[in-house]
Amino acid sequence: MNTNHNTPNKNIIERAKSIRLALFDVDGVFTDGNIQIDSHGKEIKTFNTQDGHGIRLLQHYGIQVGVITGRSSEALEHRMRDLNVEHVYQGSTDKYTAYQKLLTTLKLSPEQTSFAGDDIVDLQVMSHCGLAIAVANAHNFVKQHAHWETTANGGHGAVREICELLLNAQGLLEEALTYNLNKGHN
Repeated sequence: MNTNHNTPNKNIIERAKSIRLALFDVDGVFTDGNIQIDSHGKEIKTFNTQDGHGIRLLQHYGIQVGVITGRSSEALEHRMRDLNVEHVYQGSTDKYTAYQKLLTTLKLSPEQTSFAGDDIVDLQVMSHCGLAIAVANAHNFVKQHAHWETTANGGHGAVREICELLLNAQGLLEEALTYNLNKGHN
């Protein structure tokens, strides 16, 4: 894999055209990677609303979404339920097994999947999918093994950037972005 690539080149666009399932790690990708625990031991996560809208856009245009994360969190459960994300694998210390299960269940090839990660455990899936993405705050070793790298950090718009890359490659981004401009006009 190549080393950096904030501007999607022809190879990245070609890979993104085939994606039917966009997968994400959570901590460090959907969030900034910080873990907050209140005095009762309850975990608190902060999610970016624009990332959430990006997920909804993918779903609207027929790209399925899933998360595979090593941690388990009620906050994540709630957020994914809010976004209607069906494929949620929490507590997955072996992310590759969860990934293989999804491929089988959804009858997809690895080339039809993307995975966004930030740390070395994510390489289990990144090394097998069609489009491996590292967020800007990813570990350098992960960046070296990614096809593409976001300009935004996890928790700060990286997921939205990925969603827009996929939509753009599939010729859907302009329609997705301008849809609301024409609402209510005759």
